[in-house]
Amino acid sequence: MPRLPTDRLTRRAKGAHEPNAAAPKTDVKEAPLVIAGRASNALYVHALNRSAQRLGLHPGQPLANARAMIEGLAVVPADEKADLELLETIADWCDRFTPLVAGDPPDGLLLDITGVAHLFGGEVAMLNHVREKIAAQGFAVQAAIAGTSLAARALARYANGTIALPGAEAMSLAPLPIAALDCGEEKLRALKRAGLKTFAQVADRGRAELAARLGADFLTRLHVMLGAEEKPLTPRRPLPDLSAAQRFAEPVVTQEVIAKSLHALATALSEILERQGQGLRLLEAVFFRADGKVERITVRTGAPLRDPAVMLRLLNQRLEALADPLDPGFGFDLIRLEARLAEETHPAEASFDTDENARWQIAFLADRLSARFGEHRMQRFVPQDTHIPEAQSVAIPAQDRDFEGNWTRKRRENDPPLRPLRMMEKPEEIKDGLPVAPDGPPKFFHWRQCKYDVVRAEGPERIALEWWKEDLRRRLIPHREQKRRIRLGVAPKLLPPSRDYFRVETHQGLRFWLYRDGQYQHNGLAPRWYMHGVFA
Repeated sequence: MPRLPTDRLTRRAKGAHEPNAAAPKTDVKEAPLVIAGRASNALYVHALNRSAQRLGLHPGQPLANARAMIEGLAVVPADEKADLELLETIADWCDRFTPLVAGDPPDGLLLDITGVAHLFGGEVAMLNHVREKIAAQGFAVQAAIAGTSLAARALARYANGTIALPGAEAMSLAPLPIAALDCGEEKLRALKRAGLKTFAQVADRGRAELAARLGADFLTRLHVMLGAEEKPLTPRRPLPDLSAAQRFAEPVVTQEVIAKSLHALATALSEILERQGQGLRLLEAVFFRADGKVERITVRTGAPLRDPAVMLRLLNQRLEALADPLDPGFGFDLIRLEARLAEETHPAEASFDTDENARWQIAFLADRLSARFGEHRMQRFVPQDTHIPEAQSVAIPAQDRDFEGNWTRKRRENDPPLRPLRMMEKPEEIKDGLPVAPDGPPKFFHWRQCKYDVVRAEGPERIALEWWKEDLRRRLIPHREQKRRIRLGVAPKLLPPSRDYFRVETHQGLRFWLYRDGQYQHNGLAPRWYMHGVFA
């Protein structure tokens, strides 16, 4: 897209869909327009529109010369960030042609169409289709097809519309100027000094001579363009494992047609998954609008899934939860369902366990709630192999079934609970805690601006923390607390921390889980008390 920066301004002036709402408006129809860039404290012509090009201006020209040639030339500062955002938007839209799209900044894209050209009626029809679709959105576009990425890049810029036959890249590139090599100004000057003007003249030179004068990188680039080597593309998005798509001759806008299309695609994707013996874990619905905007809806599942009814139900839950409802605009001309992540499934075994259906229902409920409220809001607890109270469990996404654990019973039936139902993530210090006895709980304490009188207590229960882990001790004892201990002479260095826990009951009938810092008790200092949990 040789005039991408000026086309962006033209589309903005016309009110077309554009990611950068702050782009300036200018009248590009009546006057020549130049985008000014800066290099080495000098202004130059970064890009220009068709009118300016017809008047003899060209990219790379000093801006002062351009102003001298055309009186009243419209000049707009370059906004490379906005241009890159627009290029990314176009790349998302080009995902309708092939899932393997790579960026070629600042104004190009590379599409790997291996195995997809027949869907558009062949390479010639596909090339014309791509150019027409992009041009219809207001962009000047040039395109070419070749067996290697660098050859296609050179042909698109210097031989628009060329389709190089397999293995005949050298023949198609032969008449191009040496600028098509895109090897840098220094190497281009060296080629010009040697009297080389076309690609064919460079290709006819000896490889040893070229490597000695221009370096091994230039020789590798030449080999890639000739098809002797290949430089693999790095796609912008990971390729889906499996997918099903439906194209429309005319853009669709009605919810009824969209729902029927999703049902047909879910059924088709389910059949593909069944033939492959797989189930999806990450489902993505992609809606391509006729005006170039792309909407992506992603749903994650806790277990491999290939039931089309369940797919549709999860998608509907996700669509209903969108802050901005799905807007078809001028209509969708392509809808695609992708299995972004698929796993192998095993045949279900017959089971007489009456809880099996309940477990499946719980897993399905987690998927539905995650689709509606977000994965980060639906969590479950997994036990950890530690005796530290606040570290005995960790919250993970409810759909993640890779981490399982068995909870061990802490008390016998009909025994009072030993651990509180609600535990503080970080223990909170309580004030004015006066102990009944040296080893007993406080008579009363203040917590969260309320006073509580203790009428019953049970304890102490000594819990020694993992003193052999230095990093854990430093994390459990804040730096300010460490300095305070040293100032009071409690410990010249970090000692193994320990806690004495009490289950207390207040005169209001509330039950709390308190602990005191064992280090102070053993050093003859007034202990500090902390609230760690609240019983039901």
